[in-house]
This record gives sequence, C-alpha cells and structure tokens, in this order.
Amino acid sequence: MRIFRKLTTPSNYHHHHQLRSYVSTCRAVVLPSFGGADKLQLRSDVPVPPLKPNHVLVRTRAVSINPLDTRMRSGYGRSIFEPLLPLILGRDVSGEVAAVGESVRSVSVGQEVFGALHPTAVRGTYTDYAILSDEEVTPKPTSLSHVEASAIPFAALTAWRALKSTARISEGQRILIVGGGGAVGFAAIQLAVAAGCNVATTCGSQSIDRILAVGAEQAVDYVAEDVELAIRGKFDAVLDTIGVPETERMGINFLKRGGHYMTLQGEAASLTDRFGLAIGLPTATAFLLKKQIQYRYSHGIEYSWTFMRADIEGLIEIRKLCEAGKLKIPVDKTFPIAQVKEAHEAKDNKLIPGKVVLELD
Repeated sequence: MRIFRKLTTPSNYHHHHQLRSYVSTCRAVVLPSFGGADKLQLRSDVPVPPLKPNHVLVRTRAVSINPLDTRMRSGYGRSIFEPLLPLILGRDVSGEVAAVGESVRSVSVGQEVFGALHPTAVRGTYTDYAILSDEEVTPKPTSLSHVEASAIPFAALTAWRALKSTARISEGQRILIVGGGGAVGFAAIQLAVAAGCNVATTCGSQSIDRILAVGAEQAVDYVAEDVELAIRGKFDAVLDTIGVPETERMGINFLKRGGHYMTLQGEAASLTDRFGLAIGLPTATAFLLKKQIQYRYSHGIEYSWTFMRADIEGLIEIRKLCEAGKLKIPVDKTFPIAQVKEAHEAKDNKLIPGKVVLELD
C-alpha cells in the first residue's frame, strides 16, 4: 500500500491546514460479473480515485450487508450497472476519516464517522478506503462500536425517508409497519416510537419480543395469525417492507383517507432490467403514476415507492437517536472481509435472519 503525502507549502497553505495522506491503491472486494457469491473477488491493488472537493476518504472498519448488496451482485439493476462493471458493493460504513476534500467542513481527519452511500453508487464500501460525500457521513455515535454503527445508516435512512420526508409522521399518529423484523422495518418502528406515534407491525415469531421491547404497541405473527383480524382500526401511514400484491392490498385497506402507503419494492429497477433503460424507466414511471391516480380515486390515499436518499439532516438525527439509546439494529454475525463469499452465501441461503457485518482490520 503506497501512501502519498500532499505537503503544505505557503501557496496552498490557505486550503490545507493539516497534512493529508492520500492512498493510491487499497484492498477491495470487486464484482467483475453478476452471479452467485463466488463472483466476489478480494483484490489488494484497487485504485483509490482522487478526492473531489466535497469527498471524505474513510478508513473502513466495518460494513454491513444490505439486501441491495446481494441483489445487485445477482444482477438486479443490471441495465444500470452492467456498463459500469467491475463494481464494488456495499452501502454502509463505519470507520475513521483518512482525508477530506478542500470544501469539507463537517468532519475532520482522524474523526470516527459512519454513513451510507446512495443506492446507485458504483464504488461501494467493501474496501479499506471508501469515498463518500460530506452529505453521506457524520460523526459516529460514541456509544456504538464500529460493528454496531455500520448496521444502521442505510436501513435507518431508508425508513427515515419514508416516515419523515414522505409521510411526515407526527406525534399521536398510528403507523403500521409491514415486516418489522428486517433492518428497515425495525429502524422504522424505532423512528416512529421516538416521534411519539402508536406503532403496530407484522413480523415473524422470532422478532416479536425485540419489537415489543423497543416500544411497538402490537406485533402480529403473520404466519400464525390472521393479520386483518388481529390488527384493529385504521392508520395514518403504512410502510410495506415486503411489497408483494397481498401486503399492498392489506396495507391499503388499513389506511385512513389521506393516509400514505409506502412500499420499498418499487418496480423501477426490475422493469428497467426487463425492458432496458429507454422503455423500462418510462414504463415504471407510468406504472407508478397509474397506481397513484387509481388509489387516490378509489381510496383517497397517497401511494409511493420509497428508497434511500442521502440526507445529512436525517443522518444527524439518526446519530442523536442512537446516542440517546432510542435506535439500534442488532448484529447477528460478523465475518472478516476475507470471508465475504461465506457472508453473502449465508444471506443468500437465509441462514442468518438479522444483520451481517464485515470487519476490516
């Protein structure tokens, strides 16, 4: 690993108050082609591109595996990502700031940070040195380890966007989370409880205790119980993390007039894959518009696809909730980065239901 130092001379002293190290190459897990976990390759000499003014170079200590990682690896979003291969997967990161671009003021070299890249980033976080914009990282919650912190940003920001930006939840509202056992659902429950909402959720039996422990009023085992009989009344917002026709029908029937139904399983990427960008994206947009009009007319509700977006205000609030002990996503297992194939296989085969984190020494 070669390190170049940018020396501070009088001419550029104004911009560079500290000595900055730039790494030219580092270890990364590379995906040369789509397919199974066996496609992932750990390489030692992957280039680190130069930093743009708003970039933060993070020395990675832990990255968590999101469903998006395994889906991208197997070819979801192929029409968008295929021309960009080889990719580096990974959205979440926790580590230390190694260098910053000249316009970055929010974090400084040596600081412990956590954050997440947006869904379409091509150079992901499965690498010793990840690059994020200053809108995508914030100081790490001091109460959490790197492993614990890495499990949070992408899932919590996905939930944040749905509940806070789209539905604009407020104190006293009733919120239904379909699929509260996954990372996004579990984060959403905690965000809604912290906002003073009454939360009900559907989940697997293994998640009920931990969901009730973080303040949900009702957790219904969707296998053992008839959800539509077990859950009473109507809701101001429904976040559907499962997103199949059956959960959509159920979720929409649970809404008050004027309520928000939000699904994570938007059709955009899958339609784009089927028909290519030129037809697929307009088709997806038309499909969404048709549903929005249909549901507004038939049920008087707002229908939207939700996905993670970089949001520094959201990330700062998420950090504060973590530090206040109001937000946590449990980590079920950790693997060293060298065992990334085994980690992906375990997720593919549903051997580990909860969060899996890769550690980088």
